[in-house]
Amino acid sequence: MLGRMASSMAKIKNGVTEDKAKEENGEIFLEIVGNSQDGEFDIIIGHLQDIIIDEEFLALQHSFMDEHYHYFEDVEENKLIYTDIQKKYTELVEKHIETQLEMRIPHFDMTKFLQLLESKKSEIPEEIFEILLSFTDFLTFKQMFLDYKADKEGLVPDLGGLIISSPFDASR
Repeated sequence: MLGRMASSMAKIKNGVTEDKAKEENGEIFLEIVGNSQDGEFDIIIGHLQDIIIDEEFLALQHSFMDEHYHYFEDVEENKLIYTDIQKKYTELVEKHIETQLEMRIPHFDMTKFLQLLESKKSEIPEEIFEILLSFTDFLTFKQMFLDYKADKEGLVPDLGGLIISSPFDASR
């Protein structure tokens, strides 16, 4: 599945679906079946947002970054190992996301979703876009690790004391 989300983004096909809710054992499941492409996209994006803010995903991502951040340096020249790390990261995160979507949405079709993603890329929330971009855009991926490294090593300045507030004077 390496890079499936990323590599499939360039392929565009139109699909027609509609969403239906059904209840099983007190839980509501959404089933994608008819002709509402927008509804399907919104449902999947909603689940995707839930997945990337879930403790399980964050723990998975942080564990991986803890294991690899020390390789990254904030210099122009990139190490060959960065490519291997990005490949492993992409495989790990894509597999987790796909598995979670399959659990949450009966009959989930990743290929169809990737087609929707490409056709609706302007509607993708920023936090989702950044995660997806980290799969394919090396500079975004590297910066994510550099930011993580700076945070882990205490190199991120505390800007809390720089905020100055004063009462608003409407007469000025």
